[in-house]
Amino acid sequence: MNQPPKYALVTGGSGAIGAAICRRLAAAGHRVYVHANTNLAAAESVARELTGKGLQAEPLSFDVTDAAQVREHMERLLERAPIQILVNNAGVHEDAAFPAMRPEQWQQVLDVSVSGFFNVTQPLTLPMIRTRWGRIINISSVAALMGNRGQVNYAAAKGALNSATRALALELATRGITVNAVAPGLIDTSMTRDQFDAETIARLIPMKRAGLPEEVAALVAFLASEDAAYITAQIISINGGMT
Repeated sequence: MNQPPKYALVTGGSGAIGAAICRRLAAAGHRVYVHANTNLAAAESVARELTGKGLQAEPLSFDVTDAAQVREHMERLLERAPIQILVNNAGVHEDAAFPAMRPEQWQQVLDVSVSGFFNVTQPLTLPMIRTRWGRIINISSVAALMGNRGQVNYAAAKGALNSATRALALELATRGITVNAVAPGLIDTSMTRDQFDAETIARLIPMKRAGLPEEVAALVAFLASEDAAYITAQIISINGGMT
C-alpha cells in the first residue's frame, strides 16, 4: 500500500544493520535522518550514497545517553516536521563474564539501549501523536529472549527495551501509532564474521546461515508501512529458527 513520505530517524544508522534500514526506508520514499554517535563519517557516507541515488537522507550526530544533547537535536529536527518513523537501533556491546563485569560495562550498555530509548523517543512522542500516525520500532536481540553467556548486561538492556515496547504500545494504541520490537539473531556483519565460523553458525542456527542486514531492514520497513497498521506491542524474532 502506498503512503505519503514521512520523516524517519534511525539511531545507529551508521552501522551495518542501521545503514540497511536507512537504505530501505529511503527507497520507500521517506526522508531519513542517518544517526551516528562517534562515527559521523560513516553516517555521512550512507547519506551521500542515498542522495546520490536521488533519495532523501541527512546525517547527524549525537550521544543518545546525553539527555540534554538529544533534546537539543530533537527540537531542531521538530522545527522542520514531526518525525513519524523512529527506529531505535543504537546499541553497544560490553561483553564479559558476569563475575568479572565492571560497573561501567553494565551501566554503558543499559544507558545506550534503555536511557537512549527514553531520551530519543520521549520528545518525539507528543508531536507524533498530533499527526495521528506513527511507527516506533525498537531493535532488540535474541539475547533478550534466550540469554547469552557473557551478555548479562546486553540481555538485561534489551529485555527492558522489550518491556518498554509493550507498555508504550498500549499507551499509543488509540493514537494511530504502533510500537514494536525486532529481535535479530546472528546477523552477518564484520563483527560477527570475526567471532563465528561457519561450523559454529551451522550448529547454532537451524537455517545453517547468518541473517543479512537487508533481511532485518525488510522487516523494519514492513512494520513502518501502512500494511502493518494492526501490528503493535509485538517482539518479532528474525533469527533463522533459533529457539
